[in-house]
Amino acid sequence: MIILDEYRLKLMELHKTIIELGNAINVTVLDEKIAQFEAKSMETDFWSDMDISQKILIELKSMKDQKSEYAGLFNLYDDAMTMIEMAQEEEDEALSREIADITVVLEKSIERQTLETLLDNEYDHNNAILSFHAGSGGTEAQDWAQMLYRMYFRYGEKNNFKVKILDYLDGDEAGIKSAMIAIEGINAYGFLKSEHGVHRLVRISPFDASGRRHTSFASVEVMPDLGEESNKIEIKEEDMLIEAHRASGAGGQHVNKTDSAIRIKHLPTGIVVGCQNERSQKQNREVAIKMLKSKLLEIKEREHLDKIEDIKGEQLQISWGSQIRSYVFMPYTLVNDHRTGYKEGNVNEVMDGEIGGFINEYLKFIKHGEKI
Repeated sequence: MIILDEYRLKLMELHKTIIELGNAINVTVLDEKIAQFEAKSMETDFWSDMDISQKILIELKSMKDQKSEYAGLFNLYDDAMTMIEMAQEEEDEALSREIADITVVLEKSIERQTLETLLDNEYDHNNAILSFHAGSGGTEAQDWAQMLYRMYFRYGEKNNFKVKILDYLDGDEAGIKSAMIAIEGINAYGFLKSEHGVHRLVRISPFDASGRRHTSFASVEVMPDLGEESNKIEIKEEDMLIEAHRASGAGGQHVNKTDSAIRIKHLPTGIVVGCQNERSQKQNREVAIKMLKSKLLEIKEREHLDKIEDIKGEQLQISWGSQIRSYVFMPYTLVNDHRTGYKEGNVNEVMDGEIGGFINEYLKFIKHGEKI
C-alpha cells in the first residue's frame, strides 16, 4: 500500500496549492461581485441599454464559470481521497490506476486555472483570430504553413475551444499560401497571443528527390476578436481594396461554387484579411471588415499609438533571424522557443496540438516583467 500513501501525500500537497489558488483568485470578492451583478440583472431597467446589459451578462457568466471551475478542483480532490480510502479498506491496489488518472486531471486543472490568473490584460478573455502566411520557398513553405494551421486547429479542439475556418487559400502544389481561423472560447486570445510571430521548420524535404535538408518559414498572426468593440473604428471606403473570389480549401459545402469569398486589403497599411465562411458575399464582407477593424485596433493598442492613422503597416519579416520558435525534425527532434528557452523533444506531439508547455512558459515569462 506504499503507492497509495504516496498518492495521499501528493494530493495533500495539491490541496494546499488549491487553497493558495483560491487566495489568488480571491473567492470571497468573486462571490460578492457575482451577487452584485445578479442584483443588477434583476433591476427593472436592466434592458434599457442593450450594450451595457450584454456586457454585464457576459461578465457574470465568466465569473460563474471561474467559480464553478475552482469548485471542481475540490470535487476532484475529494474523489481521489475517497478512492484511496476505499482501496486501503479493501486492500485493493488495482484502484491506483484510477487514482493516478484523477490526480493527473487535478494537476492539469490547477495549472490551467493558475495560468488564467495571469490573464489580466484588456482583451485576454476574448476569442482569438489566427492568420497563417507561408514565407518564401514555394511548396516547402506552403506545406509548413498548413502544418501550423493543423497544429492550432488541433490545439483548439483538444482544449474545448470552437474552431471556425474564416479564409483559406490553397498552395500552388501543396499546403496553403494563407489561411485564417477563429478560435472561440473564454481566454482564447490570452493563451494564444504567445504564438504571434515567425515559426521555423528544419527537416528533410518530402518534396526534394535528393533528400536534402530544408529550412522553411511561416508566420502566425494572432489578434483578439473585439466583437462589437470594433465599431469604435471608422475605415474609409477608399482605403479598402475589396475583391470577391471563389472560396477554396476546407471552407464548407459552397466551396468553389460561387464567388462569395471576400478578401480586403487595407491600402494605408498593407494589411490583408479575408472571409469565406459565411453563405453570402455580403456576410463575408461584414465579417472581413470586422476582422480588419479588430486587427487595426489591436495593433494600435500594442504599439501604444494615439490613433489608427499612425499605423504604418504590420508586415512580419518571414525569414531567418526573426523566428520565435524552431521545429527540428532531422537529424534529431526538438521544438525550441527562442524567447523563453522552453524545449520539447517530441515534435510529433507538438504538431498534434500539444503546445500548452510553450504557452504556459510564455505567460510566466511576460508576467515576470521580461519584454518579448
